[in-house]
Amino acid sequence: MDQLVEIRNLVKEFHGRSLVARRHSAFRAVDRVSFDIEKNTIFGLVGESGCGKTTVSRAILHLDPPTSGEVRFAGKALEGLSGKALRGYRRRMQIVFQDPNSALNPKQRIGASLEEGLINLGVQKKERLRRVEEMLELVGISPSHRTRYPHEFSGGQKQRIVVARALTMQPEFLVLDEPVSNLDVSIQAQIINLLLDLKDRLSLTYLFISHDLNLVAYLSDRIAVMYKGRIVELGSTEQIMDRPVHPYTLKLFSASPTLHGTIQPSEKMQENEPTVGIEAGCPYAGQCDRKDSSCVEEEPELRDIGEGHLVACIYSKERTPA
Repeated sequence: MDQLVEIRNLVKEFHGRSLVARRHSAFRAVDRVSFDIEKNTIFGLVGESGCGKTTVSRAILHLDPPTSGEVRFAGKALEGLSGKALRGYRRRMQIVFQDPNSALNPKQRIGASLEEGLINLGVQKKERLRRVEEMLELVGISPSHRTRYPHEFSGGQKQRIVVARALTMQPEFLVLDEPVSNLDVSIQAQIINLLLDLKDRLSLTYLFISHDLNLVAYLSDRIAVMYKGRIVELGSTEQIMDRPVHPYTLKLFSASPTLHGTIQPSEKMQENEPTVGIEAGCPYAGQCDRKDSSCVEEEPELRDIGEGHLVACIYSKERTPA
């Protein structure tokens, strides 16, 4: 397999603002996360709000560098690269954020917004204009609208513009961080279809981040389920959807009765549950109906239960083929 992105034991910690907090404690938002993303595929990262999905994406792109661990892009480790060398790799890796309203400068015409990255790369004006118009047309926005301001566009159009801005850099890898969660359902489908079309036309690789298991399953080739900073289950879409094993994955399914809607949190689900510091034992033990004393004492590692289906649960041993 041709792996474009490789993540190994990624850790991201945050320290408190006070001097005492910095000396004595660290808030670990991401704890030893590892996975690979194969070229020209879509890797889905799913979990409730606050589980660390966005922190992982920012660490991968080195927008907020990891505390420890390794990120390799096209076989090259990003740690320790000089500013100039890292900028070269960042051009090949772009991100589309959740809220297009905050992603676009309201005082800047969209044409100027799309040109910013190209100016930083030293691209000449004529080529900048050609590429901006080409990308706008590619996402379904008339090139003649490049002189307009963000407030003159709908939410769906603004998200198309944000996608076009990322594409002006001619990336190979796009991080899509909840790219449709702020849009109406009818508009969501249009943006999703656009992203799939762009992937095929431009041979892109995606990391698709969402709390919506159904949407992730619809788009992705492989899926990782994340809980409190850790990957608790990882496998192909078929494995996760047809044979979920981890109790947290099963809870996500219990709140998602069909593959045609979005996840609606049940009474037991805490949609806005903040990530907390990593403790000993299984991070899900406090909410698991199957827990016993070993769950509190023993930290389960991701183990292969067959054909690359990884689960971090002591009960996964029951599913391991003989």
